[in-house]
Amino acid sequence: MLRPGSIEKKRSGQTDVPLLDRDESILAFNERVLDWAKRPEVPLLERLRYLCIVSSNLDEFFEVRADLHMAAFRSDESKGPYRKDTFHSLYEHARVVVNEQYRLYNDVLLPKLQKHGIKILSHGERTPLQRKWVAEYFQREVRPLLVPVGLDPAHPFPQVANKSLNFIVQLSGKDAFGKTNDIAIVKVPRVLPRVIPLPAKVAGKNVSVVLLSSVIRAHLSELFPGRSVVHFSQFRVTRNSDLSVDEEDVENLRTALRRGLQHRHYGQALRLEVSDSCMVHLSDFLLKQFDLPDSALFRVAGPVNLVRLSQLIDLVDEPKLLFSPYKACYPKQLTKGASIMARMRQGDILIHQPFESFDGVLAFLKEAVEDPQVLAIKQTIYRTGSDPAMMNLLREAVRRGKEVTAVVELKARFDEEANINWAEQLEAVGAQVVYGVVGLKTHAKMLLVTRQEGRALKRYGHMSTGNYNPRTAKLYTDLSYLTCDTAMTGDMDRLFVHLASPSRLSRMSKLITAPFHMQRKLIEKIDQVGAAAANGLSARVVVKMNALTDPSLIHALIRAGQQGAQIDLIVRGACMLPAGVPGQTENIRVRSIIGRFLEHSRVFYFEAGDEQSLYLASADWMSRNMTRRIELAWPVVDPVLRRRIIDECLLAYLYDTRNAWTLEADGQYHRVEKNGQKIQSAQALLMQQYVSSS
Repeated sequence: MLRPGSIEKKRSGQTDVPLLDRDESILAFNERVLDWAKRPEVPLLERLRYLCIVSSNLDEFFEVRADLHMAAFRSDESKGPYRKDTFHSLYEHARVVVNEQYRLYNDVLLPKLQKHGIKILSHGERTPLQRKWVAEYFQREVRPLLVPVGLDPAHPFPQVANKSLNFIVQLSGKDAFGKTNDIAIVKVPRVLPRVIPLPAKVAGKNVSVVLLSSVIRAHLSELFPGRSVVHFSQFRVTRNSDLSVDEEDVENLRTALRRGLQHRHYGQALRLEVSDSCMVHLSDFLLKQFDLPDSALFRVAGPVNLVRLSQLIDLVDEPKLLFSPYKACYPKQLTKGASIMARMRQGDILIHQPFESFDGVLAFLKEAVEDPQVLAIKQTIYRTGSDPAMMNLLREAVRRGKEVTAVVELKARFDEEANINWAEQLEAVGAQVVYGVVGLKTHAKMLLVTRQEGRALKRYGHMSTGNYNPRTAKLYTDLSYLTCDTAMTGDMDRLFVHLASPSRLSRMSKLITAPFHMQRKLIEKIDQVGAAAANGLSARVVVKMNALTDPSLIHALIRAGQQGAQIDLIVRGACMLPAGVPGQTENIRVRSIIGRFLEHSRVFYFEAGDEQSLYLASADWMSRNMTRRIELAWPVVDPVLRRRIIDECLLAYLYDTRNAWTLEADGQYHRVEKNGQKIQSAQALLMQQYVSSS
């Protein structure tokens, strides 16, 4: 639910329409994701997976978004977007989501898992034989790694890492030195698995597991010989993890980030989770230690980290409890084994992931690496994951004597360490590694190949709405675009030069880039649509993106809608534009699609009279994308590819009646009512279409 009163203040030149609160909208998005865990038609283990995804999302939400609200609470702020009242409403909204998660986990998913012979056994549910096995496991694998800390003046409250599992224990009696220190903390190392399968000899025919927290709980007293455990609770603290480095004030960004990563686990505490049975005096003690208000306490009826239950999914061999495997087809514009660059010379190529495989992109890079006529390869690296395929190809390119330039974004949140490792490995073999422009994140995804053809050099380029990550390319919807258009590849080269040197960015021919002029160009496009509507011409905007939070773009859309333009916004996540408000935004419709795959493609369509334009982009319509990141948008002019993008990425989603939610005038999202319509899912239709075409 998007709370009333959580609005963005009007700025100069903007409309009078108050905007919705960004962070409330993020929580509303997670409620839509959680809905998948409630659906009986979704395979059971996938429902559990969606439950875990929401927990992971909420962790990141508190790590990244809650700090400003907490600061507003501490300073008793009453004005601006971050205020004392927004702190309370936000934490209360998060509590509603969390409570619903645990209700679903305990009342629905656990009983259904048991019906399928999958049991998460508490200590009271274990047979004597199972208890014996667990006790032996505890002594062998767990006990040697636990170091209880009894609190006294010589043993202060220990440093507790972000999102780590811990226990607080109240003891009776005296310790070995005759002291009556009654509070102890037990920190649980991350290396221990959180879900432990019981062997068949004690589990029987069922898939039986025990949670690490349950194992420790059953044997807590063994950690304190000679004393009695009076009360205890597991607990977990979430801390601010937004890594901040002043790039203007450091000599080596990579070294500075490495140092910063060491401290990330111990940022400002923002949320405390405890068992719902935790005694009040113990939770109060923890709140005081972490300097947190009562509102930051979350009592949960189960394990304090539902994210780790995803380990259970990997332990169960029951295909019927999972989505049917989907194997993407090879890109239909390409032929396996044939030259991709030769095909590019015939025309631009579109790859719609995950319905078409990322293998086409890897094949393009592989061909470039192995082609002796290719002289140089340039690539941006943002979130590439742990798959070594692209790394190995770039290293091989260096070995073969090609000039390899990698623009590595070291500040990609939560991927900093992986990207630092990428940079070091590429530098070790002789690649030119740069970190982009000081103060800006390089979020544009592009790969440029320069080839000697006769006496001339020809460029071949790849741009994408998503990352160079083979794993997420199977899970996210994205669009890859291959072109050897002279103007576009020339623009790409100019942008690479700008990223690698202090030179000014040369004038672009076709590409639109941020933070230089993307926001201004998009507003101009929207204004043209508004003017066309005011003159009685056809006027339409249809955009698909992950988030819409940039006030300037939002107010431009509102102005165009008030002039009569028809506007459809397909926004998966946070959206601050209040749609369908009578007299203000009645010509604007917002829908969110939550499906099996994560919607990630960015597509912008503008129609102003006879002029129609279509762009693909790496950027969402957020202020950070427009002003603090290197972003890329490019036009699609090929009529066949334009039709394909409009049909597959816009129209299919506007007619989705299975996975769509609409943002209504009351600021809340509602599942699309079928009202006699044929039930259809855009993703399911595309899966079927591409399987059939292959």
